[in-house]
Amino acid sequence: MASLLFRLGSFSFRHKWAVIAAWLAAMIAVVSLVGVLQPKFAQDFSLPGTDSGTATEQVEEYFPQVMKEQERASTSILVAADDGLQNHTEQINKLAEDLRTLPDVIAPETVVNPVVAAAVDPAIAPSVLGDNGRVGLIQVRQNITVMDLTTENKEELVKILDENRGNGLQVEATGALMQVMEQGGAAELIGFAIAFVVMIVAFGALIAAFIPLVTAIVGVAITIMLLTLSAELLSINQSATAIVTMLGIAVSIDYALFIVSRYRAELNRGGDAADAAGRAVGTAGSAVVFAGLTVIIAVVALVVIGIPIITQMGAGAAVAVFIAVSAALTLIPALLGAFGRFAFRPKIPWIKHAEQTEDGDTLGVRLGRTVVKAPIPFIVIGLFALAAAAIPATKMELGLSLSTEDEAPAQALLSKGFGEGINGPLLVVLHDDDAPIAPVANEAVKHIAGLKDVVNPGSLTWIGNEGGQNGSTALITVTPKSAPSSEATHTLMENIRAYSPVVDKQGAELHVGGQTAIMSDLSQKLNDALIPYLIVVVGLAFLIMIGVFRSLWVPLIGTVGFIFSVLATFGITVAIFQEGWFGIITNTQPIISFLPIFLIGVVFGLAMDYQVFLVTRMREEYIHGMTAKEAIVAGYRHGARVVTSAAIIMISVFAAFMLSPETTAKMMGFALASAVLFDAFVIRMLVVPAVIAMLGDRAWGLPKWLDKLVINFDIEGESVRHRGLTDPDETKTPVPAS
Repeated sequence: MASLLFRLGSFSFRHKWAVIAAWLAAMIAVVSLVGVLQPKFAQDFSLPGTDSGTATEQVEEYFPQVMKEQERASTSILVAADDGLQNHTEQINKLAEDLRTLPDVIAPETVVNPVVAAAVDPAIAPSVLGDNGRVGLIQVRQNITVMDLTTENKEELVKILDENRGNGLQVEATGALMQVMEQGGAAELIGFAIAFVVMIVAFGALIAAFIPLVTAIVGVAITIMLLTLSAELLSINQSATAIVTMLGIAVSIDYALFIVSRYRAELNRGGDAADAAGRAVGTAGSAVVFAGLTVIIAVVALVVIGIPIITQMGAGAAVAVFIAVSAALTLIPALLGAFGRFAFRPKIPWIKHAEQTEDGDTLGVRLGRTVVKAPIPFIVIGLFALAAAAIPATKMELGLSLSTEDEAPAQALLSKGFGEGINGPLLVVLHDDDAPIAPVANEAVKHIAGLKDVVNPGSLTWIGNEGGQNGSTALITVTPKSAPSSEATHTLMENIRAYSPVVDKQGAELHVGGQTAIMSDLSQKLNDALIPYLIVVVGLAFLIMIGVFRSLWVPLIGTVGFIFSVLATFGITVAIFQEGWFGIITNTQPIISFLPIFLIGVVFGLAMDYQVFLVTRMREEYIHGMTAKEAIVAGYRHGARVVTSAAIIMISVFAAFMLSPETTAKMMGFALASAVLFDAFVIRMLVVPAVIAMLGDRAWGLPKWLDKLVINFDIEGESVRHRGLTDPDETKTPVPAS
């Protein structure tokens, strides 16, 4: 493979303009297609093959009017006053009047002061007034589909809220209008800016720092456009785009950074620039291909779980990584060829940049010598710190909130005034193909009304499909007293499902759906898949690393380290987002259901990246004659700067997504940033080299019988490292280990 990559790198360098034009043409083509087709993302979640998934399908089939209503924009306006809403009548009347001016309001005569509405019709009082008249609800429905809402619509509502709050009256909103996302790209811009600064420090030159950003912009643009185009044919949830974007930016810049760094090193060895580009792609490119393939395998394996949103994220992430690898192997050498001798000129004079010589005393070398001298403290302190960070993971609760941070105050008022369960009603669907559903539905209503934790059981009723009393399907909306993610709500859902055998005996069927049931089923399905997936990924990591490092100890160290970094990431994420430690997150909530399993796949791939780029150089120097400890220091010399830069870039890109108002992006960004911090700086930079130093020559041992069976992955590019050099013999001065 190294020879093929050498030719690809040289070709791209020599035919730079054709390669650059091809990439630009591809980007323009997909952007144009998106502009013409204008695909739209789905806002809902589906879970085929589960009880809630079946309920959703039946609601779609037999209650199209319900589904149509759900597609329309509906926003809940909450008003609250400690001294009672009746003391703010004029102010609330003005609010209702302003709300009626929103575009395409359905039945504007119903958008009124809840105190007035309750007085006119006492029967609806419990649904519009709560907390003894201190909290009120105004429902605003618009004849606009959720997907057609714009940021201007949201700004119009926010302006009305701001103008009418005050004087002791709290005014908040939750629902469709508040969930409109601004497409400002602030997180991406911050990530790019920090990455640019880091690469300036790494290369000491502006153009060299700029080149990886170009590939990231092109690669991510193509990936997102392809994902958007797929929404024309498939139901793609918008949450997938945020995760694909952050991963695409991070790996694109990282892989480009590795190639550019190696190219500079190859230029310093002499020879033709095109051959230097070929050697860079043949050596560092081999590691990039391996690292990228590892990530792709890990995220594609998520498809077997059978959950659409996980499949979308896995497939999108795989495409992002594939394009990042392709850009690193072709677009990077083409851009290096286009800039020529100016790629690393002019150098920035105030940035001291040590060249990668064999006798330079860099910070990485000093760290390597320290680790080699006293490995045990680094091992103990590193693993103890990660174990301590993992402790909060024992309290992990899984769920999925579709609300944004802007909606938190309104959600709190809803819970205070009308009970926590109003945010997540259960939809009970009863269906009979052969007889009217009415008798079964009447009995089911009586049974459910007698269950614990049902709000207003006396008013519980059912609606039929088109046939009414003679229809085949009934829908019962059950509001729990407890929060959607609570154990009490889960118990209520299971108790309703436990009535299913009674319904079955009557020739009908019962299913429980709604967003709360979907999230509960999703969490259960992911919980069931988490351990098997972790075992598969850990096993895969171990087997692949045996082939890469020709060792048993190094893969074992790396795999155990991966487990520690994942558990520590779970722990710190639970502490911040669920438990509210340090006050960083005010709107605490359960951990997103799919985060743990998706994180395992992504962190596995990223862990292999840093293991490959740092430890392979140690092995390379060891097999070329250095002692085990000298090889470790040499590995730090050649790999510490680039791995540190790559990790800082990834952390910055991921952490920038915490600025997003979307819960999924915020939590995933924090978790990925934490994972890279733990894995790159604690495990790969400290613990793994320390254990190798402690083991010495034994670290690189592989039984002869196993050595014959295991495939030898030449990711160091040994076969091309001297191509194009007139004097291929390099005399290396061993780096002192102490």
